Amino acid sequence: MTTHALPEAWRRGLYETIARRRDMRAFLPDPIPHETLARMLSAANQAGSVGFSQPWNFLVVENLDTRRQIRAHVEQERMRAAAAFSEERRAKYLAFKLEGILDAPINLCITCDQERFGPAVIGKNTIPETAVYSTCCAVQNLWLAARAEGVGVGWVSILEPHVLRTILRIPDRILPVAYLCVGFVESFPEQPTFEAAGWLPRIPLKNLVFHDQWGDPPNSKLRCALEADQGNCARMSGPKTDDTSGIVT
Repeated sequence: MTTHALPEAWRRGLYETIARRRDMRAFLPDPIPHETLARMLSAANQAGSVGFSQPWNFLVVENLDTRRQIRAHVEQERMRAAAAFSEERRAKYLAFKLEGILDAPINLCITCDQERFGPAVIGKNTIPETAVYSTCCAVQNLWLAARAEGVGVGWVSILEPHVLRTILRIPDRILPVAYLCVGFVESFPEQPTFEAAGWLPRIPLKNLVFHDQWGDPPNSKLRCALEADQGNCARMSGPKTDDTSGIVT
C-alpha cells in the first residue's frame, strides 16, 4: 500500500497545534511583525473554498478610535446577552472577560462576499451558504497559523453585523463573518476557558460520531479507538516531542 502521509514530525506538529489552539481574551501590547501577520494571512488565504471562489477579505483594524466604537457596541451586547441566563449563571457570565479589542495590537475582520465570481459558482447553487462555510475555513487556518507562531486569537461574536458594516464602512452585500483580536499573549491555558471554568462540559467524541444512520453508534472497532484516544488529537504513536524545545525525544 502506498501512502501520501506527511512525515511523522510534521503530522505531530499539526495535531499539537490543533490541540493547543485557544480562544484568547488577554493580550500583550507588543506589535506583531508584519512578516508574521503576512504568513498568517497567507495561511488563511490557502483555505479550501466552494468552487475555488475565495470569498473572503481581511480587514486589519488598528485605529484606536475605531476599536473603541466596536468595543462600546460589544459591551452593550454583552449586557443584553446576560439577560438570557439565570441569575446565578448571569453573574458568572458577566465575570468572564470576553474580548481584548483594546488590548490586542491588531483586530481583524474577516468577511464573505457571497456574490464573488457571480451567481454561477461550482458547488454553490444548491447550498449558497457554502461561501460562508468557506470563509470559516479561512478563519480556522489563520487561527492555527497564529498558534504555530505563538500569537493568540480571540473571536468576538457578541456584536451585530450591521454595526460592524457601519463602523468599518463595509458594503451591504458583504457579510462580516469573524471579528478577531490578534496579539501575543503571556501564556496559553492548558484548557479552553469555559471548560476550565466548568461553564460547559466537553462532550466525549464517541458521543458525537454516528455510523450509517443518524443516532446509530459507531462500529466496535472505531468506538474502541475513539475511547482509547478520548478526543486527544495530539496523541500519536512513535517518539514524543518535548513541549518546550520541540526536540524529538
